[in-house]
Formats: sequence, structure tokens, C-alpha cells
Amino acid sequence: MAHYRRAGDVPPKRHTQHRAPDGGLYSEELMGEEGFSSDSSLLYHRGVPSAIVDATVWEPGDTTTSPNAPLIPRHLKPHELFGDGWKALDAVTGRRLVLGNADVRISYVVAGEASPLYRNALGDECVYVESGTAVVETVFGALDARQGDYVLLPRSTTHRWVPTGSEPLRLYAIEANSHIAPPMRYLSRYGQLLEHAPYCERDLHGPGEPLLVDGADVEVLVKHRGPGGVAGTRYVYPTHPFDVVGWDGCLYPYTFNVADFEPITGRVHQPPPVHQVFEGQNFVICNFVPRKVDYHPLSIPVPYYHSNVDSDEVMFYCGGDYEARKGSGIGQGSISLHPGGHSHGPQPGAVERSIGAEAFDELAVMVDTFRPLELGEGGRATDDGRYAWSWSGRGPAS
Repeated sequence: MAHYRRAGDVPPKRHTQHRAPDGGLYSEELMGEEGFSSDSSLLYHRGVPSAIVDATVWEPGDTTTSPNAPLIPRHLKPHELFGDGWKALDAVTGRRLVLGNADVRISYVVAGEASPLYRNALGDECVYVESGTAVVETVFGALDARQGDYVLLPRSTTHRWVPTGSEPLRLYAIEANSHIAPPMRYLSRYGQLLEHAPYCERDLHGPGEPLLVDGADVEVLVKHRGPGGVAGTRYVYPTHPFDVVGWDGCLYPYTFNVADFEPITGRVHQPPPVHQVFEGQNFVICNFVPRKVDYHPLSIPVPYYHSNVDSDEVMFYCGGDYEARKGSGIGQGSISLHPGGHSHGPQPGAVERSIGAEAFDELAVMVDTFRPLELGEGGRATDDGRYAWSWSGRGPAS
């Protein structure tokens, strides 16, 4: 996100001496994307960010996937993955993989404990907070996360999740193998969000002052590329990674709350791109929010049937009442998968029921991918086995 910020103590000119009160030099670290050709920030450490004293293998959970075969739409129920044991789980090691491909992995977790320090070296993360609150401590500073927040964490940002309050922290984690950013059509050629964009820089909330945490022999879990696509290493650092006295630049974590998304509506039904909020390589993220709907006198507010010729569509239903899916069994916390090659649309009766509606009270996060999605172990464990037949009212055993 090309929106400059500065926090803490930085020198007047980059790549020049920056000394501590005792006369010692701070270590300058460039954190940048696409080599030296895209957004970056400069961080000034008390210690040496490259110094490690130990490294061991860390297994980041079951990341295997299996094809969606036969090719059918599916209804997954991630709330069923976690019972009363959630209080002992954390937001990183407790994740269960629901869906994934070579570009993006979608996981779900319910957490009650603080996570280990963690860094995703595969790509950016966009984590949606379904419920609960947390402080996300990062090498840049702390972020307050609440229900409805997207938490955007650039690749290789060392951080940890600390739940606050008594409510379960429910997280829908979208992990990319690329960077995640606002759609290019929302941005000027210099990176400013334009007037037609459904949100602006005022809606993005970055960290405040650096945390400056002391510590020795500190463990950090790192997810990175490996022979099977995803691997992990446990590093031990001689000093705490949160030793940054100041930073500046255009690359940093931030939050954006779905309530600050201004929906784009029209006289007739608008296509999904108007709901887009972020994009990564070979996928987009959209959100469907409470909004006024079509006002043509003959409009049909729910979507028309459509074939996903180039993409798989994943919907996470996280609030309100999703009109087009009534009668399918989908409810709060459900995930639907509509694969490319299958024509999908409203459930039977939804079209007639929607006529005359003036507004929809619904909240859903959608991920469209441009390569087929496969089922992770969390998806296989929670497939209801019935959704594919909900349009016809009969299944193969009927």
C-alpha cells in the first residue's frame, strides 16, 4: 500500500548513521517487495536482525489438499472444527486448512491463547476477524483487531496474535503466495485511492509507536517454501525481534473494517467486481455488506445464474441473512465452494422472494481464484455432503 507512514526514531536521511544514546549504531533493515522494485519500509533495530543462534524444523500442520472430485459445489461448516478445546489453541498453530491451491490457502481457527511469534515468508496474509478481539503485536508496532476487521500482514512481518476479552477469537485466514493489495482500478498511477474506490486511506489503520520489547533467545516460527510447497523452520534469535526504535515507508501491516466499505449499487443487479476489496496473484477478495439493492421497477435483486468459467468462488457467511442461499442449509459461519465448470445461482424460490426488496442485510467474504481449489483436511472434515443437490431437491440416492 503506497501510503507513507513514519513511527518512532528515524534519521533525517536514509542509509546514513543512526546512533543510539550510548553511541552505538542501530541496524538499518530494508523490508521490500519485488526485489527493490516496489513498496518498502526501513526499520532501525537495536540488535542485528540477521543474527540467529539455532534453527530446527517446524511442522506447520496438515497442509495437504485433495482435488474437488467429483466436481461439485460444497457446503463446509468450519465452526464444527473446534469444540470446547479452543481455549487452549492459538491463532497460528491452531489453524485448520479448509481450501487451497498454488496461489492461496484458506484456513479457519478459533483461539483463546496468545500465539507464538510467527512470520509467513510465503506471501501476505489477510485475516478476517469473524468474532472476538485481539492485539496483533508486530515488528512495526501493535494493531488492535476487532470483529469485522481485515488484518493485512505483509510477507515476512514477524508478529503474534494476543486475544483480548472472553469471547472466542474466530479468524478466517487467507494466506497468499503473493502480495495482497487494493485493486489497481481503485488506485491512481501514483498509488492514491481514487474517488470511485469504496474506501480510502482514512479507513486504513496502521500501527502506532514501536513496541521495543527486550528478550534473549527468542523463538520465531517461520512458514516458507519447501519440497511439498509449504514447510516451516523454528528460529531462535539472540535478541527480541521487536527491538525496532523507528521505521518509515510504504510497507506495513494495517487493519480495515468491513463496516467502512461503501457498497456500490445500481438500478439493476451489479456484478461481483463492485464488491471487490483486495486482490492477489490469481485471486481476488470481495465482501458483500448490508446495502440498498436494485431500484429498477422490474429489477431482480438476487444474482442471476452464472457459470464460473475461469474461477472457483468461495463465500464465507459471517453476518446477516444471505438472501440468495435461503433453503440451502447455509447459515452463519458456513463456507460455500462453487467451482469453475458448475453453473450456480440463487436457491429455488429466492428469485421470486427477492422481488420488491429494497435492502439486504447480509455480510459475506468472498474469494475468487483463477486456479481450481482443492480441499484441505478442515474442508474434508466439515463437508455437509448435501449442498450439491439443493437446487434440484434430489440426490444420487433418491
